[in-house]
Amino acid sequence: MIDQLRVLVEAAWDDRSRLAQPETQQAIREVIDLLDQGALRVAEPQPNGEWLTHEWVKKAVILYFPIQEMHTIEVGPFEYHDKIPLKKGFARQGVRVVPQALARYGAYIERGAILMPSYVNIGAWVGAGTMVDTWATVGSCAQIGRNVHLAGGVGIGGVLEPPQARPTIIEDDCFIGSRCIVVEGVHVEREAVLGANVVLTQSTHIIDVTGPEPVRYTGRVPARSVVIPGSYTRQFPAGTYQVSCALIIGQRKESTDKKVSLNDALRDYQVAG
Repeated sequence: MIDQLRVLVEAAWDDRSRLAQPETQQAIREVIDLLDQGALRVAEPQPNGEWLTHEWVKKAVILYFPIQEMHTIEVGPFEYHDKIPLKKGFARQGVRVVPQALARYGAYIERGAILMPSYVNIGAWVGAGTMVDTWATVGSCAQIGRNVHLAGGVGIGGVLEPPQARPTIIEDDCFIGSRCIVVEGVHVEREAVLGANVVLTQSTHIIDVTGPEPVRYTGRVPARSVVIPGSYTRQFPAGTYQVSCALIIGQRKESTDKKVSLNDALRDYQVAG
């Protein structure tokens, strides 16, 4: 079944005239339904620690928009006008959803997750035990692990195009502090702690300052890292200026309980949550 869906999606991607065919439209809608159920993911962790992005699934998400018609969605006194319906059936799925939280159809929220007033976009995957806190956003196709806390106002960017691009990934047991921004397919590995206001893009310098010499990363925060906002000096034609970066100032301990370790990390390194 999956192979057949993939063939139809890939064919429509190469030839958009196929979007008019009922068989193609049905295949695209089946892919979105599988994403909504959690039976299919945009990206999956591999045994070697890397992540595999299913390019064809992202193509299906992109192709879903042109085959959908605009329609009015009424939720109590609120009215919306969009192409993508809202996700439903939270009680049956075992997900706690506080009023003003919105999740689009095609996003998967695993049993035991909590959505405070927040937003989860199509193609995203949110794991069990995770809290998407107030005014946090989870962008299209973003992958959020289990037992993650996305604190107030966190922005997890969506990555739809190009289809081969990796989505933004937050692995299990991470804490993403208030007003953090993680975009452009940045990969935050398990148990990492980002202090408030850390901004991570693919070009952000992530600098480990715990040793005698700085070690620089881009696009990836190593597992169990404790990270705060920082800056470094850079020379431009117009003069010398400070450029934002992220500083790894320590690590969470593997030997302690994850919640205790999180509190210790925030307290020991004086990191604002």
